[in-house]
Amino acid sequence: MDHPYSNLPDRSFWRRSVAGVPAADVDPVGDFTLKIDEATRVATAGSCFAQHIARHLKASGYNYYVGEAGHPILPERARAENGYGLFSCRYGNIYTARQLRQLFDRAYGRFTPQEDVWFKSADVVVDPFRPSAQPGGFISETEMRRDREQHLAAVRKMFETLDVFIFTLGLTECWRSKRDGAVFPVCPGVEGGTFDPDAHEFYNQSVEDVAQDFAAFRDALAGINPGAQIILTVSPVPLVATAQAEEHVLSATTYSKSVLRVAADMLRRRFANVHYFPSFEIITGNFNRGRYYGEDLRNVTEPGVEHVMRTFMRHAAKPIGDQPTPARHEPDASEDYLKTSERVIDVECDEVALDRG
Repeated sequence: MDHPYSNLPDRSFWRRSVAGVPAADVDPVGDFTLKIDEATRVATAGSCFAQHIARHLKASGYNYYVGEAGHPILPERARAENGYGLFSCRYGNIYTARQLRQLFDRAYGRFTPQEDVWFKSADVVVDPFRPSAQPGGFISETEMRRDREQHLAAVRKMFETLDVFIFTLGLTECWRSKRDGAVFPVCPGVEGGTFDPDAHEFYNQSVEDVAQDFAAFRDALAGINPGAQIILTVSPVPLVATAQAEEHVLSATTYSKSVLRVAADMLRRRFANVHYFPSFEIITGNFNRGRYYGEDLRNVTEPGVEHVMRTFMRHAAKPIGDQPTPARHEPDASEDYLKTSERVIDVECDEVALDRG
């Protein structure tokens, strides 16, 4: 009797189990047809895990597209400290598909939120839609608005001229305005502004919400840049806290990541220009026995990021000349693994501010 899978057209990349395969060799990528080269303008956005992707693309010699680089007179360190280069534009973390959709709509004048300025004090102003972009806040509302105008102009140019857009879905939980549905990266009152139960509400997105929001963004992007390709990933970083009533953060994390993963699969099956890369599976897979998380059990260690990017380069990147494949981290027998796990690459995460809220 034939095996039930014997008639599959192509099983070259298929494994039933990763048992016995060295963790660093596990490759869960199936048929990934998109290829980038050194001329491909690759832009990134999303949750804090997307910053790892940006950093490795830049270091590997590919064309990591920075559309908002900061004034050239500023030294690189100062620009980094002010949020330039973390993503392709200075929008900070974009955790949800709703945030991304609204960023596009704000950039093109399709949506003007009623609540568009927060104050931390009389002389400290915060942009509600990128509260961590300017360390210490802006000195005046005028300065903030002018910076926002420049920022949204850079966002428009990025969307219109990028070749590949990598977006990391991070959360389903969000805080939004009851007046017009504007979604904020953090709860009002945490990084600025004042929480008002009559004006603000917590909302936890469903699969349908995520899929519809991202499909609307994809359609809008295709309208101004028909050749743009999109790569979706899901952040493996668990929630630090949950605002869902009577819910434990572990259950909330499972819900959020499950919704995002299902939505990502729906989108890549629906649209020919949407692709999924399994960085989530590489970091969270039981084959690595939790070794890709730091001691805090949230931040991803450098060996985990290296595994993700090594696999990404193998499937999605055309070699640049004779550039060797990125080396994988192999701790020797004398290396204390706890020390290895502490070598976590710092990324900027607005979500950590929830601990202070």
